[in-house]
Amino acid sequence: MNYNAYESNTTYGGGGGGGFMAEGSQNSPSGQQPKHETLRPVTIKQVIDGTYDNDSLKIDGATASHLCLVGQIRSIAVQATNITYKIDDGTGSIEVKLWKDTDFDPDQGPTAGLVEGAYCRVWGKPNNYNNKAYVLSNVIRPIVDKNEVSYHLLNATAVHLYYTRGPLNGSRGAATNRGQQQTDANYGGETMSGYSAVTKQVYQFLRSTKQTNEGLHQQEIAARLGLDPAQVAKAGDELLSGGAIYTTVDDQTWAIMEEM
Repeated sequence: MNYNAYESNTTYGGGGGGGFMAEGSQNSPSGQQPKHETLRPVTIKQVIDGTYDNDSLKIDGATASHLCLVGQIRSIAVQATNITYKIDDGTGSIEVKLWKDTDFDPDQGPTAGLVEGAYCRVWGKPNNYNNKAYVLSNVIRPIVDKNEVSYHLLNATAVHLYYTRGPLNGSRGAATNRGQQQTDANYGGETMSGYSAVTKQVYQFLRSTKQTNEGLHQQEIAARLGLDPAQVAKAGDELLSGGAIYTTVDDQTWAIMEEM
């Protein structure tokens, strides 16, 4: 798998209102090239120990302009304009700031279920102020299935190993510049070898179908493809495990992570 594909081709978080913009999605009035954007799963220790240069975070020599982390909420501080969550994932702790909307309601919307002791998944932009790392979040959602915590840590480890040691067995091309160059990615390709026929069908549907920033729900995929919802759910699990897609507003709504 080419983990450089965490340079997401999908906007996330809802259009226009602070979502993650993929490379090339922003038009520059000055004619300059758009900023290179990436989305990477990380541990908190990686964020704290990373190298910051001009508001840009580098981990393992690779830029992580946006990140995804998972942890337990240790404390919550509600202020006039934002909410600060202290998140701990076992490797360290970090503050995550989420700006409040004018119609903010702690029991409704994205903050519902985010209480002390709960586990959550955070998407956001790394920042550093006075040598203190923190995350400015676009989206935080509670985690219901604790397996998601283990999966995230394994995912972050796999990406770390890719950048520091290169692809497994050298079977996917040279990891030039610690994985920043494109590889063969025979993990997928048009054939998606190793995946079931239904999984290939679901992936190609996600890849080719026009959709919102939130992706597509598995029930909609099942209905439009004429498949059993259980088959689509199983296909989604395969694609999630392989890092080909990721969940958005809930565990049954998916968006493409990469070109396979």
